[in-house]
Amino acid sequence: MIKLLWRFLLLVLLAAGFAWIADRPGTLTVRWLGREIEMSFIAGVVLAVLAVVAIWFVWSLFRRLWSSPQAVGRYWTFRKNRKGYESLSRGIIAAGAGDAVAAAKHAAIAGNSLSDEPLVNVLAAQAAQLKGDRASVKRIFEAMTKSPDTEALGLRGLFAEARQSGDIGTARRHAERALALNPRLAWASTAVLQLQSAAKDWSAASATLAQQVKSGLLPAPEGNKKQAAMLAAQALALEDSNKPQALDLALKAHKLDPALVPAAVVAARVLVSQASQRKASKIIKETWVVSPHPELADVQAHLLPADGPDARYERIRDLLKEDKGGLEGAVALARAAVKAQRWDVARDALKPYAENRPQARVCALMADIEEAQGDKGRAREWLARALHAPRDPIWVSDGVASPRWTPVSPVSGEIVPCEWKAPFEMPEQLEADVAAAPAAMQSVAIAAPPKAIEAPKMVVPQRPPDDPGLPEDFDAPESGARKSLPADG
Repeated sequence: MIKLLWRFLLLVLLAAGFAWIADRPGTLTVRWLGREIEMSFIAGVVLAVLAVVAIWFVWSLFRRLWSSPQAVGRYWTFRKNRKGYESLSRGIIAAGAGDAVAAAKHAAIAGNSLSDEPLVNVLAAQAAQLKGDRASVKRIFEAMTKSPDTEALGLRGLFAEARQSGDIGTARRHAERALALNPRLAWASTAVLQLQSAAKDWSAASATLAQQVKSGLLPAPEGNKKQAAMLAAQALALEDSNKPQALDLALKAHKLDPALVPAAVVAARVLVSQASQRKASKIIKETWVVSPHPELADVQAHLLPADGPDARYERIRDLLKEDKGGLEGAVALARAAVKAQRWDVARDALKPYAENRPQARVCALMADIEEAQGDKGRAREWLARALHAPRDPIWVSDGVASPRWTPVSPVSGEIVPCEWKAPFEMPEQLEADVAAAPAAMQSVAIAAPPKAIEAPKMVVPQRPPDDPGLPEDFDAPESGARKSLPADG
């Protein structure tokens, strides 16, 4: 609309100009080469305009003729590029559909037409992968690493090839090079972190985690928890060889994540070895409030290794003043009471958890209490219940049970610290256990009393698909990364 208005305005101006000239007649005389040409002024203006138009037309024609070879070349280049891009598009579609022959064919056509197009190398690599030509794939990705525009893509391809062939060292080098090239590459950062964790290179993994948080690839709260897990793993590895450094790492981990049991346990054990019982107890209590665990209670009980069972029992009671700790607190108090021969205290502590389907450790403790008080029949009954009781808590990461705390998932290789919980049990397995318990107790009651009662090993039920269970020789489900402590006096 605006263009039409401008054109109309231009015509009006031209018409007004010619009308103004027509209202003012005059003559125009041109003398050139001995000749004299006389005409009206308006005719001279018209001839001048026509002359300008003619000169413009001749110049345009000459320019077109002069540039015609280049125009023909550009036309053929355009056709060639269009054909190349069509082949590139069809090749990508063929590669996505899994047609290796068509993908290779279109990759060759696109390569002849588009020598400088990075996507041609991508298509050629995909076609070679579909054909299983690993040598060509590696050669293409190596060529891509020589260009700044495709270096990161080539490194990712080389990383995938090295990992697939089992060359972990080469894969790590490619991932580290890509990460140095761009710290915000999520795949490179994740791959480097997984490989460092798998190699138990906790110091390097900690640095990579810090870089992830700094680059915005990981939220700060999640990064702090994972960083604490790395520091705790380093502290566990150095506890025997370098106690001061282990203490420093454990305290840093405890500050980042007070709920992390291994960090608190390592810090408390080192402080106990340095005769700093008060600091050790403070750290244990801070973690116990948010994450009760048998190892915390064990370290608290042995703050003074030379003390007897009564002193250890009192320290457990002192720990439970901060927080009862639920089942973990009851079990810790019952164990300390049993060792101090305070049978009534142990029974009262376990009473709220001894009904319905108590865990195996509760059944074993109740059997010890009944046997100590002379009721061997009740003791055998509790041992029978322990055979079919729900399994005790253990360190579990991604559905895999482990006798020790680990910061890395055995399934994905990512930093997923273990959780202290009971392994998964199938509903049909629970029903079978309930049905089998009365028959087992009846058979124990009929049998003749043996001369000595031996606590049987825990029978692990058939495990579900996501829980591989424990080794057969593992008899202490409550132990994690705990070191051996002095025997009771």
